[in-house]
Amino acid sequence: MNELFKIIMYSSLAGLPIILGGLLSSIFQKAEKTLREEINHWIVAFGGGALLSAIAFALIPQSISDLDNLNITVIFLAGSFTFMAIDMILDRIRGAYSQVISMMSDFIPESLALGASFAHDHKFGLLLAVFIGMQNLPEGFNSYIELSRRLSKKKALWLMFFLSFLGIIAALSGKVFLSDNRKLIDIIMLYASGGILYLIFQDIAPLSRRQKDWIPATGASFGFLIGMIGEKLI
Repeated sequence: MNELFKIIMYSSLAGLPIILGGLLSSIFQKAEKTLREEINHWIVAFGGGALLSAIAFALIPQSISDLDNLNITVIFLAGSFTFMAIDMILDRIRGAYSQVISMMSDFIPESLALGASFAHDHKFGLLLAVFIGMQNLPEGFNSYIELSRRLSKKKALWLMFFLSFLGIIAALSGKVFLSDNRKLIDIIMLYASGGILYLIFQDIAPLSRRQKDWIPATGASFGFLIGMIGEKLI
C-alpha cells in the first residue's frame, strides 16, 4: 500500500473520532439528567485514561531514547508550562471554543509526529493513530457540549466534521517536512507529553469525579486498558 495513502488512512482513523464523539454526545444529551451526567463524567475519565496510555506506551518511550537528561527535562517541562499558559488564557476567555482549542493543542502535534514517524516505523504510526483516536473520541464528546451552547447543533457538528480532517493535513506536513529529522520528531512527542500530562491532572481528572458516585472514575481504567492492549497487539 502506498505510504501517503497509509498516512491519510491512519490520520483519518485518528481524526474521525472527533465527529463521532460529537454525534454520540448529541444523542446522549437527550438522556435523563442523572444518566447524562454520569455518562459525561465517565467519558471524561475515559479520555484521561486514553491520554495517559498514549504518553506511557507511545510518546515518551519513543521520544526519550535518543535524548539526554537535560534535553528531556527542558522539553518535557516546556510542554507542561506551555499548556498551563494556554489553560490560563482559555480560562480567561471562557468562550465556546476553549475546549476545541484544548483538543487541537494536542491533536495537531501528535498528528505531525504520526506523519513524520512513518518513514521510520509504520507500526508505531498505527499505534499512535489508535491512541490519538481514543483521546479524540471523549474530547469530541465534550467539545460538542461546549459548542452547542453557542452554536446550533448542526453548525457545531459541521465544525467538528471539519476539525476531524485537520489531522490529515498535519500528518502529511509531518511526513514532508519532518521525516528526515528524527530528533525533532522526538522533541515534538516529548513536548506534547509534558502538556498532556498537565492537562490530565489539571482539567480532566477533576472533571471526571462526581460526589457519591464511583462509576465514572472506572472510565480511566477502561481507557488505559484499551491503550495497553493496543500497544501489546501492535
